[in-house]
Amino acid sequence: MKYLDKTITEIHELLKSKKIKPIDLVEEAYENIEKSDLNAYITLNKEEAIKKAKELENVEVDDNLLFGLPIAVKDNICTKGLLTTCASHMLDNFLPIYNATVVDKINAANMIIIGKTNMDEFAMGSSSRTSYFGAPHNPWNTDKISGGSSGGSASTIAARDVLFALGSDTGGSIRQPASYTGIVGMKPTYGRVSRYGLIAFASSLDQIGPMTKNVYENALLLNVISGHDKMDLTSIKEQDEDYTRLIGKNIKGMKIAIPNFFVSDIVDNEIINKIKKTAKTLEKMGAKVDYIDMKYLNHAVTLYQIIAMGEASSNLARFDGIRYGHSKENPKDIRDLYFGTRAEGFGKEVKRRIMVGSYLLSGKNAREYFYKALSIRDDMKQEFTNVFKKYDYIIGPTTTTTAYLLTDPMDDPRKSFMDDVLVIPVNMAGLPGLNMPIGFDKDHMPIGMQIIANSCEEAKIYQLASALEKELNLDLNPWGGKKDE
Repeated sequence: MKYLDKTITEIHELLKSKKIKPIDLVEEAYENIEKSDLNAYITLNKEEAIKKAKELENVEVDDNLLFGLPIAVKDNICTKGLLTTCASHMLDNFLPIYNATVVDKINAANMIIIGKTNMDEFAMGSSSRTSYFGAPHNPWNTDKISGGSSGGSASTIAARDVLFALGSDTGGSIRQPASYTGIVGMKPTYGRVSRYGLIAFASSLDQIGPMTKNVYENALLLNVISGHDKMDLTSIKEQDEDYTRLIGKNIKGMKIAIPNFFVSDIVDNEIINKIKKTAKTLEKMGAKVDYIDMKYLNHAVTLYQIIAMGEASSNLARFDGIRYGHSKENPKDIRDLYFGTRAEGFGKEVKRRIMVGSYLLSGKNAREYFYKALSIRDDMKQEFTNVFKKYDYIIGPTTTTTAYLLTDPMDDPRKSFMDDVLVIPVNMAGLPGLNMPIGFDKDHMPIGMQIIANSCEEAKIYQLASALEKELNLDLNPWGGKKDE
């Protein structure tokens, strides 16, 4: 029986009544992964997952809906004793000696880690094709990308292998692959979820978030992983809350803005038309939708390139072949060890970003580029603040196109940033943003819409997303879904 195809409440009742056991869900998840064959995982945690599932048979099932459920974890999140590679040769033998805070939290909720998902190397990319282990495939069309950098997490959720996955989002890396694969992905407010144990790419932008097949389950997982953490100095001290509390509430009277930049000629017409059709649907549901001009959005990619690459060059300096990870064999001296290790350990895209970032931070370049970018970033954040004085939400497409072929060329270094042009501003402003599927293109590839709200208003995002999800009622099963009419 396909237990993981059932709703989360149905699964919980089966567990509570002892009609099924956690081991049944774990075994089904591994069967699903094998059948899907999407290269979505780098490491499977089979022995430990089965062990924990059997231990949970002796634990009383409480009201926690996530009890005993399998979850996938992106491979840049530290898991004690379980290989954590960042999809890089540099860390292909790295066994962390501690758990990330989010891992401790999902363990405390009695969830079961199934494995570590594939991704772009050190989260640098937008298609997961920079992975040392090869790219994951999109279950809607296995010849196409699943997006990046959280491509493996997106693939495994879309394929219905498991119900839950963790991703990380530095410049759209949860929302963009969620859009390409037809799932729900949330980038929470910066600091809402602890970054302790997340292997850093760009520290002022990185954020862990939940990836699920629907809105309610996404909110449930955010309930588990969010909260202040003294181990993360950027963790915000907001009160814990129930992110499901507004789900089911109507959206009548809500004011929604669509920036004209989000529906400009950088976006495919099919996607623009779907967004405009969805806007009409929202108006029929009682919301007010306006098209507005917003400053600075067209500068988002440039700002991201400067800030993210600068921070990456600093963060990745720790991979030197001395303390952990890959190390060059038989170096002549310390210089040869350092140069050889980094030349062998890092892939082409990571090297390029380190080199550019080092240039941007060197001497007068730091003043001319990096600090100026930080100043414009503050202006962008203020522009969002001004919009949210008048509107409850900002919406727009998540991506400029639907998923493209795995064989499309990768020789344009700007392409990966342009894939994320619509989602990068949310990271720059530190705001919450969620992707939800709103339909399909002519080739039946998913189209996503992002919903952005003011800082710490994730529950409000789930309110709009759940109302629209119910109204659209899409069939999002790639193995047997019907065409979008």
